[in-house]
Amino acid sequence: MRISQLADRCGVPATTLRFYEGAGLLPADRTASGYRVYGEEAVERLAFIGAGKHLGLPLDEIGELLAVWEAGACADVKADLRPRIAARLAEAERRAAELTQFTASLRTALVHLDALPDRSTRCDPECGFLTPPAPAGTSRAVDVVLSAGRRAAEESESWRTAPVACSLTGDGTVERTARWHQLLDGAVRRELPDGLRLTLPAARAGDIAALAASEQQCCPFFGFRLHLDGQDLHLEVRAPADGAELLTSLFGPAA
Repeated sequence: MRISQLADRCGVPATTLRFYEGAGLLPADRTASGYRVYGEEAVERLAFIGAGKHLGLPLDEIGELLAVWEAGACADVKADLRPRIAARLAEAERRAAELTQFTASLRTALVHLDALPDRSTRCDPECGFLTPPAPAGTSRAVDVVLSAGRRAAEESESWRTAPVACSLTGDGTVERTARWHQLLDGAVRRELPDGLRLTLPAARAGDIAALAASEQQCCPFFGFRLHLDGQDLHLEVRAPADGAELLTSLFGPAA
């Protein structure tokens, strides 16, 4: 079958098929005139690649697994795959814990901010805005925790190799999209490499952080970074090339 036929049958864009070929994951034969042709084994191979991406495996690891899979021993594939999945699970749990802590810190900052009196004089150290009381069980001020959260986000870029797939369906997808469009209403957008930077009122920081944490649970291919700058919140959202269209539909201007 030709590349267009394989793309239609498997629901994978032809550009992705060409990329897989260049990465050594999906070999293709050539006709005398130079057109790519594929056999039925390409369908199974694409299904295997898709399963690996769904588990969050980078393409180089999928390529290694493909070599084991082609050898024909299912037990060998299982033995090779298990430690890779375990490593991805540990990383996902670590990131979830960091986001939970970051979200709690932002909510604490908002509670403290709302409790401050509306004074007509300039801010001074007595306001304690940048050093609110730490919540029970913590020892760092919110600004320190926020900085740590930013550093953690900068160090982790696992979104680049996460599968471009969302676990939400139907009404869940509609509600999530509507919530993002509501919170991002009026945002100033600027394009970034691999994504967007959105500038919003800092008062939305708590809701944005909570929604971003929920979003990564169902769409781990989105990378989020939040930065508080006075009265502004800068939200940076990134995604791999395959997720660019989803990023634009969710975080671009509402239709």
